[in-house]
Amino acid sequence: MDTKNLNPETIEHLKPFAPKYMWWKTPDQAVLFPYQLIAKVMDLGTFEDTRALIHLVGVSVLKEVIRNAEIGWFRPRSWHFWHYKLNLAGDIGEIPPVPGERFV
Repeated sequence: MDTKNLNPETIEHLKPFAPKYMWWKTPDQAVLFPYQLIAKVMDLGTFEDTRALIHLVGVSVLKEVIRNAEIGWFRPRSWHFWHYKLNLAGDIGEIPPVPGERFV
C-alpha cells in the first residue's frame, strides 16, 4: 500500500498507539503497517487518541486509510462514523459496505 503521505517522522510518532491498538505486534512491527495502525485507532480509539491522530496525520491521510481499508480494519459503526466525519458521504446510501461485508 502506498503510504507516500506519511513521512518517517510521522510514522515514528505512531509508535505510542501500537501497544494499545495493535497489541499483537511490537511497536516497531506495527509501524511497518501504518495504515492498519491508523485504522485501528480510528476504529477503537478514545476521543483523545483520535484527536491526537487527526492532528498527527491529518484528514487527507484518514481519508486515504478509509479508501484503502482492508477486511477487519473497521467495524460497521466506526466505518459509518468516519465516512460522515470525513465528509465522504452525505447520507447512508453513499456509504460503501465495510470491507469484508461485500457480497457478490
